[in-house]
Amino acid sequence: MRTHYRRRSVQSGKGCSPFIPPETWYEPHEANTLDYEIVVEPAGQGYEHVLSPEQIRNRLAQLPEWMLRPLEVVQLSGMTRKKKTNPCYGMQWGSTLYLYPIEAGRVEYFTRPPRPSELIETKMYGGKWEVQPGLWKLIWSSRALEDYYLNNILIHELGHLLDDRNSSYVDRERYAEWFAIEYGYKPTRDQQR
Repeated sequence: MRTHYRRRSVQSGKGCSPFIPPETWYEPHEANTLDYEIVVEPAGQGYEHVLSPEQIRNRLAQLPEWMLRPLEVVQLSGMTRKKKTNPCYGMQWGSTLYLYPIEAGRVEYFTRPPRPSELIETKMYGGKWEVQPGLWKLIWSSRALEDYYLNNILIHELGHLLDDRNSSYVDRERYAEWFAIEYGYKPTRDQQR
């Protein structure tokens, strides 16, 4: 199970709790075709999916075919009460990528300051931080949030799917972060210039 973390409160450990069931398991077919499925669950009350299936297909179509061969399912998952306690943006499990919804107001609240890496990453994609005593708010415009999901979260999780060399958590995250910069952030910034 691989996750891209969305932390809202002080936690020990990293990311989604290992006690949260990963999601619906889609049995891999190992056919290595470009015919992946997109499954959309209801986002949940007070939440919205950031991307549409069409946006996902259009973004993935910009990548080389070899990157998409092992991908079988992209699921836009729903938010549950259990997931609210330790939410994340996305996860890769088997041949499936899971993308999670965000609060409908596109504002996330944190009870601790963002780590430097979180601050840099969210600012790269247009997230705005506001600080109040004991509270940090991450505010997204619709466009910035779509950019973040299309060119970071989706591509990061695809990087996990394609990483067949690394086995340690740190090395897998480092690879997925590099992959998201190389195949998500850089190409799209070149197009925006």
